[in-house]
Parts: sequence; structure tokens; C-alpha cells
Amino acid sequence: MELERQLLRHKDAVYRQMVRTCGNHEDAEDALADALLAAIKASEQLKEPANFQAWLARIGTRACIRSRIRERLLQTISLFDLESRGFEVQDVARNPLTEAEQSALKSCVSGAIDLLPPIYRDVYLQREILGEKAEDVALNLNISIPAVKSRLFRAREMMRESLDTGLGCRQLVDSET
Repeated sequence: MELERQLLRHKDAVYRQMVRTCGNHEDAEDALADALLAAIKASEQLKEPANFQAWLARIGTRACIRSRIRERLLQTISLFDLESRGFEVQDVARNPLTEAEQSALKSCVSGAIDLLPPIYRDVYLQREILGEKAEDVALNLNISIPAVKSRLFRAREMMRESLDTGLGCRQLVDSET
């Protein structure tokens, strides 16, 4: 009964946060539903009932992030599936030279990201690639906002170093030789 009362009391505030985090109402509704279900299943893990709203919001934020990642993977897989079946997927706005340059750049950045230590990679991906707010990343990774900022600063330095020295572009260097 107490859990139900807490859910009813905080779900609107958490929903508003999910709209900001997810970017639209439909995804926010899905994330809130996932968060409510997860909260019910994991209610015994909540150590401090006074922190219920923050706990529920953290669960919802993770649901938003998983949803975004799932959508991006589905788009990638769908395009790959079409291409593997013989359909040529082409962006008419780009010419072949631009396409080759974009592909090379993506390979370099992807390689540089792979070289980041995991604690920096997680923050870098969420802040720079997914565009999450520092507060949301801190909640998601269970670290402080200053720690997010520090790790992001270090990750950016490592990325610049990797890209400047060509370490992130190993696949390009290997394919040219």
C-alpha cells in the first residue's frame, strides 16, 4: 500500500523529467511505464523511502537511454538488412567524396572512442554522443556532477590526443598499407 501511494505521489514529477530526458511524450510515457514496473519489482532494494522520487527518476532515465540506444540500433540494423538483401541505400544529398570523408571520420572517431578507458567512455558517450545533461549522466552512473565534468574533460583530452596522433584511425592506416 505504501509503494502504491509513493508511485501515485511521484509519477507526475518523474513523468515531467522523462519528457525532458527522452525528448518527447511518447517515449516519456514508455520510460515511465518501464520505470514504474521496475520500481515495483525492485521496491525492496530502496534503502531510504525519502529518496523515492530520485530513485524512480534514475530508473526512468536509464529506461530513456536504453530506448534511444535500441532505436539507433534498430535503424542501423534496418539499413544493414536492406543493404544485405541487395538494396542500395544512398543519401542523395551527399556526393561520393563527401561520403568517403564522412566514413573515414566516423571510423577515426569510433576508433578513438574504443581506446578510452571505460569510466571515461561511458561519460563521453552519454554526454557527447547521446547529448545527455550532466545531471542525468551523474544519476545514471551514480557519480557526482563534478565527477561527470572531470571525466568528460579527461575523455575529451584523450579523444583529441588519439585523433591528433592518428591512434583512433588505425583501421584507416591498416587498410591503406
